[in-house]
Amino acid sequence: MEKKLALEHLKLATLDSQGLTQNTPFGTGKDAVLHALEHLGYIQIDTLSMVERAHHHTLWTRIPDFKADYLHELVEERQVFEYWFHAASYLPMKDFRYVLPQMLTIKRGESRYYNADPKVMEYVTDTIRNEGPKRARDFENESHKAGTWWNWKPAKLALERLFMQGDLMISGRSGMQKTYDLAERVLPASINTTEPTPLELAEYLVTTNLRAYGFTTVKQITHLRSGNDLKKNVNEALQNMLEEDRISKIKVDGGNSVFVQNDLLEKSFDLTASNVWLLSPFDNSIIHRDRIKQIFDFDFRLECYTPKEKRQYGYFCLPILFGDQFIGRVDCKAHRKEKKFELIHLHIENHSIAPDVWLTPFVETVKRFAVFNGCESLVLTKVSPSKLGAMVKKELSRSKFKK
Repeated sequence: MEKKLALEHLKLATLDSQGLTQNTPFGTGKDAVLHALEHLGYIQIDTLSMVERAHHHTLWTRIPDFKADYLHELVEERQVFEYWFHAASYLPMKDFRYVLPQMLTIKRGESRYYNADPKVMEYVTDTIRNEGPKRARDFENESHKAGTWWNWKPAKLALERLFMQGDLMISGRSGMQKTYDLAERVLPASINTTEPTPLELAEYLVTTNLRAYGFTTVKQITHLRSGNDLKKNVNEALQNMLEEDRISKIKVDGGNSVFVQNDLLEKSFDLTASNVWLLSPFDNSIIHRDRIKQIFDFDFRLECYTPKEKRQYGYFCLPILFGDQFIGRVDCKAHRKEKKFELIHLHIENHSIAPDVWLTPFVETVKRFAVFNGCESLVLTKVSPSKLGAMVKKELSRSKFKK
């Protein structure tokens, strides 16, 4: 017979596992960045820049003194690498072997993606071997003659294919410009490069999800992943952990069953209730839409890919988490040249909590985030419901920026 668990306890358990119940859950400085990555398993990279990019935003949320240089330095120190989790991500170098199955699938030509001309791939590899690390733009001027096989676009495709199949790795970045080098010159000699068995890969995915979220489901573990018998192997890994009494299968109040780490079942959580977290749309905690809907009764979908006339909330909304409840979302934009941070549309959806309870910490968080985005002023354009507009504007004008 399945155990039952109160929804409120599960909320706190998963927020605690995500590092969203305390101010400095992973410590401070560069060490905290590595600690966070190793705990969460990955940080998604995104190119959208309405506000600070997702990989920096997600780490700043958990590490108040985060600086982008910390991440760059960890890549250069070969403690962190870039590859694919369910999307382009930063991953801890110690987990490198678990990306090998995908790399080898692409190398064997079993994927319909990442097509590139073998001759161009050979040319790109030889160039990097002989001349050192290269960016895609370094191949732009190889030829100005249209149709030449080594011109920029084929070379860019070759770089991506060589990266995805593991022959090249990203050795550094300048902004969003990636620098590629031979994998043999990037991988530390101490790293295990033995391809995991299908069951080992499933066990890695299960333990990573449980550590990062506190609870999980087969659907969440296999999210955006393919592979022969992956679901079967994940089920086997979960069954083994159940038999070893490391996890429990729990019936959630008013929902489906989930697998929960046993050490979280009786744990009490020290929640900083007054904290407001302004989350990236690509934050690890929000990435599974059905999970957030089930546990927090908050339906979040990023609308930047939705036609403008069909958007309900805005182009780039950030979910607003207050304590253990999502109270709404805010569509934002950092106008960097003017050093102005715009709250285009603040949507408050949870009306059970009085505004004077969440408003001050919300404004404090927004102002810290504006500074993180290189801005020195704030402008509020619209609030829903509109009756809150005057109150929010008054609080924004009253508090001061802390740099």
